[in-house]
Amino acid sequence: MNEDTRIKTGIETGIETGIETGIETRIELNTDENKRARKSRKAAKTGSANWRAMFATFMAGAAVIGGLTFASDKMNLFGYAAQPAQAAVSSAGDSAAAGVQSASLTASGTNSISSIVKAASPAIVKIETKVNRAANIQTRRSALRQGAEGGDAVESGIGSGFVFDSNGYILTNEHVIDGADEIEVYVQGYDAPFTATLLGSRYDLDLAVLKINGDKAFPALKIGDSGAAAVGDWVVAIGNPYDFDYSVTTGVLSAKEREISIDDEQGTRNYKHLLQTDTAINPGNSGGPLLNTKGEVIGINTAVNAEAQGIGFAIPASTVNSVIDQLKASGTGANGRATL
Repeated sequence: MNEDTRIKTGIETGIETGIETGIETRIELNTDENKRARKSRKAAKTGSANWRAMFATFMAGAAVIGGLTFASDKMNLFGYAAQPAQAAVSSAGDSAAAGVQSASLTASGTNSISSIVKAASPAIVKIETKVNRAANIQTRRSALRQGAEGGDAVESGIGSGFVFDSNGYILTNEHVIDGADEIEVYVQGYDAPFTATLLGSRYDLDLAVLKINGDKAFPALKIGDSGAAAVGDWVVAIGNPYDFDYSVTTGVLSAKEREISIDDEQGTRNYKHLLQTDTAINPGNSGGPLLNTKGEVIGINTAVNAEAQGIGFAIPASTVNSVIDQLKASGTGANGRATL
């Protein structure tokens, strides 16, 4: 074999070997790619199956929880039951709370304003005072003690008050009835006013107790604990501002233990321990109750800062409770000055 033949044979052999090697390599590569493709398709199928299983599990859980919630509401499993509206009335034999009617509807004391107003309003009264131009001071005092009517009387003022004892005992401010010859009390459900007798009053505390007589028990409000009231609590005022009968305003207890002084014809009233509220209190509201969310009286609406907005004051129930029995018994209490 000559040299050219050997070269030619070597080239052909190399070409054939290269082709065979390339084919084998391509076959191996195709095999690996096929394996990876199969794994990818398998993983996709597995992921899709897992997602469907998770979704089915979620829907089943939601259905179970919804069913349990519905069942708990229907069967009252957690012990809550709506309480019907009711008014608590105490024995008339209790001098401090006789015939008391509370606006409390639930133990939590979170009643709606309308519920409080509906329960409390029958015990709120409108007070009109009249003066006899011809009467002297002594005649005025005698008439008030006896609940007598005088002649030639003209209207002198309007205020508010509330029945705190079903036997006809009414609490109001002393300045509402100060100087009056006649006191007329309007009670819801009665066409004509009652002529009231002034039992006792305290100028320094600005409190007075009146008495009216009826043929049946009067609705009455409970005097609560002003000490338990917290700043920020909701409060309700009911009264007769500017002769707009039985007006309702709401607000919060803004502060406690306020002190103010107000000058009048008799001297200076130095109020202490007052409750401050942003509830609207206007002329005619004086003597009306400031109620908490249980419908209990925690203050007696008394004054307002005319130079500001949303600053009103009420005498706390703690002050009332300290002298109310004395006022009912026609007394003035220690260090007090009676208007009688």
